[in-house]
Amino acid sequence: MEEYPSKQTTENLDDPPNSRLFVVTSRSVTEDELRESFSVFGDIQGVWVVKDKQTKESKGISYVKFAKSSQACLAMEEMHGKVLVESTKPIKVFIAQSRSSTRHRDVEDEELTRIFVMIPKTFSEEDLKETFKEYGEIEYCVIIKNKSTGESKGLGYVRYYKPSQAALAIENCDKTYRAILAEPRTKNTSTEDYSGGTTRGDYAGSGDSMNQYAFPVADPGSYPIMDFRSGEFTRCLMMSTRAALTQEQIFALFDIIPGMEYCELQRDAYGISKGHALIRYSNLGSAVYAKEKMNGFEYPPGNRLAVNYVDDGEDHSSPVSRMAMQFVAAQMMSSVWNGPSSSQAMKPPGFSTHSPMPRIQTDVNLPPLKKLAPPDSKTKERLFVVFSPSPLPLDVLEDVFCRFGSLIEVHLVPGRKVGYMKYADKPCADEAMAVLHGRFINGVKLKVMLADPPREESHKRPRTY
Repeated sequence: MEEYPSKQTTENLDDPPNSRLFVVTSRSVTEDELRESFSVFGDIQGVWVVKDKQTKESKGISYVKFAKSSQACLAMEEMHGKVLVESTKPIKVFIAQSRSSTRHRDVEDEELTRIFVMIPKTFSEEDLKETFKEYGEIEYCVIIKNKSTGESKGLGYVRYYKPSQAALAIENCDKTYRAILAEPRTKNTSTEDYSGGTTRGDYAGSGDSMNQYAFPVADPGSYPIMDFRSGEFTRCLMMSTRAALTQEQIFALFDIIPGMEYCELQRDAYGISKGHALIRYSNLGSAVYAKEKMNGFEYPPGNRLAVNYVDDGEDHSSPVSRMAMQFVAAQMMSSVWNGPSSSQAMKPPGFSTHSPMPRIQTDVNLPPLKKLAPPDSKTKERLFVVFSPSPLPLDVLEDVFCRFGSLIEVHLVPGRKVGYMKYADKPCADEAMAVLHGRFINGVKLKVMLADPPREESHKRPRTY
């Protein structure tokens, strides 16, 4: 039996987001008992009990879909740990992960209590709290400010104590606040960001025009693409990628060029990457240089990036402004195309006139290349490597792991994000593991461990099916 009836589309199941509950119950609890218990919290659109395909008996797992996120959150808060039917175990209730998500855990309360809003720049934190307190008790409010001037950027966070309160605020507040759930903070984020964006120096750079980019967009077409051949150069770039790059990887790549103010990976309503990122630089020269260097660049190898100018919200209509913009752009493009012979004065500080980015980009000093061991060498040690978010190409892995000596071959497991490195000398394998474990190669994080020795003989009973 399927988890859901075939007539129910997956789109409806996650509309609105976070409106579906994952419920763990005793196997004796029925669909009618679930519906009766949860209906007091709002309009139920569906209840599904997951059953064993063979026996048709309940597995003790169910889903309850509400019409509103606030109803689902309230039901989770009130019903978690309750006993539905006498002599059965207490139930567990969580907000279910969206059907399109690649994560393997359900949504945590921490991700459901903090909202991100657009507010008047005259708002104080007290004004922000006063505006949103009607939806529930507030833990704290934060107004995002320019660190240089101390002025409000017209953006803020409101953190509630309960998910249902945050959901009510999003559903019922004035639409001009454009309230959305804030991106969950991660261990890699030292300061709060918004909408998945990462900034240099402060939350969103120094320009007022950044406000329009603080929210998810349907597609890159929402931003007018500028044609450099017509003289339309801007400080904002839109990068498109087919590979699953993370916010941190994109930030690290474009931060190589000085002057980056802001980097935002575009996500849909469920937090899934759209394959586009918005990058803004503090000066036109850096943006032009980044566009010319990064457009067509393969990162990781085999994935060609596409980079275009997008409207930065600034007025370039005056003749003086357009002339200055085109002059800077022409000088920067000349320095890119003509290499070391171009004027040093027109290069942003920190730019190198030497060779382009190396084929291997890593956060560790690698030893020089060494020859591979003969293919018929006896394997003395194997390393097991886990790649995140995706495996590196074979030639890149061979380039990296051969530098420690005695590498026989690299093997990637088809369809999985893991691989094996075979060495003819154990000390070489140990050194490779010590140097590379936890490091990034071309934006991919490696977990390097000793592989289990291959089993020469299995004592398991052979399968009969």
